[in-house]
Amino acid sequence: MSRFLTFTGVAAVICLAGSAAIAKEYQDYTPQKGVWSINAIEVDPNHVDEYLTGLRTSQVPAFEVMKKHGIIDAYRFVVRNGYSKGSPNVLIQVHFTSMAVLEPDQARDQMIEKEMLATFSEEQGKAAVAGYEKYRQFIDDGLWTEVTMAK
Repeated sequence: MSRFLTFTGVAAVICLAGSAAIAKEYQDYTPQKGVWSINAIEVDPNHVDEYLTGLRTSQVPAFEVMKKHGIIDAYRFVVRNGYSKGSPNVLIQVHFTSMAVLEPDQARDQMIEKEMLATFSEEQGKAAVAGYEKYRQFIDDGLWTEVTMAK
């Protein structure tokens, strides 16, 4: 019993000490430019390859158009090894060069949409999504800011 109380006391001190320290932006960490849009998707494990093949056809050309116009500078697809029902096993990550590029710009947005539709038509898009809906579920969609820790 005394070991338990000692362990509990030490754990409490560590927790309090950790929460008392306040990180200072630009001293302890530095936010990086741009923002990551991360979609977390649960895909039936028997259809992950099929889903990735569809993304290669539908998403990659669209991302390349956005990259060409400086809207994004990176994108990646991450697949989880292992499966847990109700948890994402595919992440689609897109890095926007700044929050400002998320603001509407009618001329730019319509031009980019036109270029995207030239590589993958609206009909093809609808067909792809109809197929995806049979074996995928969106779990989360968020904007994330990367930070670099001080050394």
